[in-house]
Amino acid sequence: MTDPALTADHNRETGIWPSIHAERAALAADLAELTDEQWATPSLCAGLTVREVLAHLTAGASLTPVSWLAGVIRCRFDFDKQVAVRLAEQLGAGPDETLERFRRIVPSRTKPPLPAIAMLGETIVHGEDIRRPLGIRRDHPIGVVTQVAEYYRGSDMVVVAKGRVAGLGLVADDGPFAAGSGPLVSGPTVSLVMAMTGRAACCDDLEGDGVELLRGRCGTA
Repeated sequence: MTDPALTADHNRETGIWPSIHAERAALAADLAELTDEQWATPSLCAGLTVREVLAHLTAGASLTPVSWLAGVIRCRFDFDKQVAVRLAEQLGAGPDETLERFRRIVPSRTKPPLPAIAMLGETIVHGEDIRRPLGIRRDHPIGVVTQVAEYYRGSDMVVVAKGRVAGLGLVADDGPFAAGSGPLVSGPTVSLVMAMTGRAACCDDLEGDGVELLRGRCGTA
């Protein structure tokens, strides 16, 4: 007999992939007409251009648990080096190739040993890392960004988020997300997600007595 809990987990994982694919497709469309200068724009990820962040997303969607582990071992468990090596592999000869490689992984379900919701979070957060410096706006489906906010407020798995918002009351002003208690931090759900994951610049979108405390907890993204 199938364990109902395992079935529910599987269904939950499966149900997230269409949102991941939709977010990737929207990002690819948004970047279709960039100039070489725009591709070289610094992203919200310190030290990375928008082109490099896109290559990082491609790399993440190209790694199986086995290939991820092999890379970690090859890099002697230096996770930052592993990220840099995989990014370089997917950068390509120029921006057109970087974008084409990303387009190829839009429908992919390949992932390292992370839950699908973490992949959705990575896609949305890094998509905003790219879009915001370029002045590109995306109205993410509120249900999708609410899922991501719920994930990050309870997890430090990929990035410290749960610890960053400890002791703060988070309230979205555009959807149902609310979490925690303490000094208030309120604003758009996607901006809460970005601040939770360390993007200090996105605190400018937020209001409340807890904003400066949260800003101070934002380090290098």
